[in-house]
Amino acid sequence: MVEIYHEEDGDLSFLTGKTIGIIGYGNQGRAQALNLRDSGLDVIIGNLEDDYKRIAADDGFAVYSIKDSTEKSDIILILIPDEIMDEVFQKDIFPNIKVGSTIVFASGYNIGFGLLTPPEDNDILLLAPRMVGIGVREKFLKDEGFFSFVSIKQNISGSAKETLLALAKGIGSLKKGAIMMTFRQEAELDLFNEQAFGPAFGKVLLSSIYTLIEAGYPLEAVLVEMYMSGEMAYTYKKMADVGLIKQVDFHSKTSQYGAMSRGIRFRKLSLKPKMLKILKEIQGGDFTKEWERKLTRLKFKAIKYFATRQKINKIEKLVRKNLKLKLHDIYDAKPPTKEEKTKLRIISDELKLFEQYFE
Repeated sequence: MVEIYHEEDGDLSFLTGKTIGIIGYGNQGRAQALNLRDSGLDVIIGNLEDDYKRIAADDGFAVYSIKDSTEKSDIILILIPDEIMDEVFQKDIFPNIKVGSTIVFASGYNIGFGLLTPPEDNDILLLAPRMVGIGVREKFLKDEGFFSFVSIKQNISGSAKETLLALAKGIGSLKKGAIMMTFRQEAELDLFNEQAFGPAFGKVLLSSIYTLIEAGYPLEAVLVEMYMSGEMAYTYKKMADVGLIKQVDFHSKTSQYGAMSRGIRFRKLSLKPKMLKILKEIQGGDFTKEWERKLTRLKFKAIKYFATRQKINKIEKLVRKNLKLKLHDIYDAKPPTKEEKTKLRIISDELKLFEQYFE
């Protein structure tokens, strides 16, 4: 039976006198550092020379290089992107880890798929919030908590569990619950959500939008109805609060009858075979091998460029302007260079499929 931990299972006093080093002061790093400090714990920051280091200093933390922070810390929380994890770990963290210190990851990807080999003489833990960084902070301040996945890879000290649950309590997760699993399971669930559910949901949403636009409804009304109003986000939250089916009671009887009577028409969509194939690719390590190839990074750049040229982006930009909403250019991707296009020729047929898909 799965182990689930709550507030009474964590003891903050177990971390008294220990220095917690947060490596990386991005969204998760900042949120967890602030939460741990507000829980009365000693926190320092290790970061590169960039704007995040300045923000950490402005927040009142002692800020060091990653190397120095690692040397000073009894517990090291590594909160940097997976794609640079191995390089930073091997260069600045691994050589400077103190004997007896604890290393905590926020993602199971690198350890779970064997991309990073941790030291054999330290406790190796996983504390992975199921919440974006800003949500981790907001839920803490509201005293609501959030779910996390946790794991113990190595328990050299004999007290890894106590450390893990104390940290989970310190960031505010135990008010909701921490679920014990393996590093690999955490990574597989995360990847499946991103690769199967997310794209399937996106396809349904876009199909709905284009159906309504082609039927003559105003662009602004369609986007507001489908997602800009935030109503669907509220519904999704109620699914988490009271249950997938029970949340229908928050809607009118007309809404309930329409959804239930017409919902049966979508029962035979062939989603499961596609999702199972994606899951097997994740579980078997096929996706990891693909992502770790150098050519894949160029392939990703090309795919992202195609994705940002979709019709919905132009529609959304116009609608946001007409509704006087803030415009964002964070997905304004640059096309591959001539040199990169040359390297991509060996997968040109595959890229043409992506280009056609995103048209």
